[in-house]
Amino acid sequence: MKYLIRQKIFSFRDSFTIKNEFNEDCFKVYGKILTIGNKLFLTDMHDRELFYIEQRLLRFLPEYTIYQNGVEVATVKKRFTLMRPSFDITSSFGYFHIDGNFLAYDFTIFKDGTPAAVVSKKWFSLSDTYGVSVSDNENQAFILALVIVLDQIYHDGKK
Repeated sequence: MKYLIRQKIFSFRDSFTIKNEFNEDCFKVYGKILTIGNKLFLTDMHDRELFYIEQRLLRFLPEYTIYQNGVEVATVKKRFTLMRPSFDITSSFGYFHIDGNFLAYDFTIFKDGTPAAVVSKKWFSLSDTYGVSVSDNENQAFILALVIVLDQIYHDGKK
């Protein structure tokens, strides 16, 4: 399935809408206001929480924890690399690894060594906009939560 993630321009908090390849709204992402570190919720269109994303502070490299129903389901850790972004994800959905290009605009998400999703940030856009192609056999919302983590690390406007 293909998705388009677009950040809302005029918002006091992180806010994204996620549409599928048929231009239908599928998910929403919004952040808590006035918090230390990033705290975001990925919900369905009926505002039911699917995943909660929280930045872990006081780390040498960026690290995020993803929760589902209040239970930790994944830890996203940035690897120390000089040229290309790289992440390791330990999760209840399997072992994931993310590799990106030099400018952090294109990423491939691997699950157990096999591509699970391809992510591309649009170059000429007023807001952060991503095209995401996710394998049908993956948890779609979880993969989209990983993409939101990438945005927070590389392209969040609050930095």
